[in-house]
Amino acid sequence: MAAFETLLSPAILFFVLGALAAAARSDLAVPEPLAKSLSLYLMAAIGLKGGVQVAQAGLTPQLLQVSLAGLALSFALPLLAFVLLRGVARLDRLNAGAVAAHYGSVSIVTFVTASDALTRSGLAPAGYMVAVMALMETPAIISGLLLARGQGALAGGGRGKLLREVLLNGSVVLLLGAFMIGLALGKQRFEPIAPVFVTGFTGLLCLFLLDMGLIAMRRLRESRVLSWRMIVLGIALPLVNGTIGLVLASMLGLNPGTGAALAMLAASASYIAVPAAIRMALPDADPGIYLPMSLAISFPFNILVGIPLVTQLAPQVLN
Repeated sequence: MAAFETLLSPAILFFVLGALAAAARSDLAVPEPLAKSLSLYLMAAIGLKGGVQVAQAGLTPQLLQVSLAGLALSFALPLLAFVLLRGVARLDRLNAGAVAAHYGSVSIVTFVTASDALTRSGLAPAGYMVAVMALMETPAIISGLLLARGQGALAGGGRGKLLREVLLNGSVVLLLGAFMIGLALGKQRFEPIAPVFVTGFTGLLCLFLLDMGLIAMRRLRESRVLSWRMIVLGIALPLVNGTIGLVLASMLGLNPGTGAALAMLAASASYIAVPAAIRMALPDADPGIYLPMSLAISFPFNILVGIPLVTQLAPQVLN
């Protein structure tokens, strides 16, 4: 029942609306400047709220433990994805490494949607999970490059440019910057701007997910290279990775909301930061494989199935 209620949340229903509109070949569209503005707003809001929550709770040993766990997941999950992509999907080393990098990094939109759904279900995750999310975005890219090309992937004159692209990625800078601002402000000084970043959050998230539904379905329709094996892995990897995240959350003794958020970070697949880095570092890798897998297969699956499933399982597993 809890999973059904989560599926009927406004944000997820707007995602479904966008997907159905694109499937029906409607001309519905969210203007690109508005979509970018919504993205900036969501990252600033989630960063600010996380920083304020950490300011209230204080820096705890659990924050350090979960941060280290998140880093370990981001480094290690691409290894599992790489083995499955090579063995099941039969991808060559280069493309398997490129795709694997996406499945250790994170989807900010999946995290934001999951946090909103968990909060509505009375399972609000700890505020420090915003920092954990930002930490998990980069290590998977390094793992993916090493898997694709070996140690030579990080050598040569392009290394500095790649590291700059990864570490100064706009989403990471905004998330961490907003988190630090929220940490400095605290609850009392945050209250004057709270109506903008708290009250309007869900409504603007609905519009953003409407756009994401349109993009995901259109990307899936346009893809010509995805095999049934890749589609199966695009669904299986979030399930496997999410299960690993949930088991790790149980070992760390996390509460259901925070544990569910860690599981969704493990289950998510990047479709913004990692494609940008892969395009620069592995120009010969096929974007017609790695982008549709993460954006058109795994992202919708996580929104429609993964989040409701984790919301239902977390209270039973993490007690």
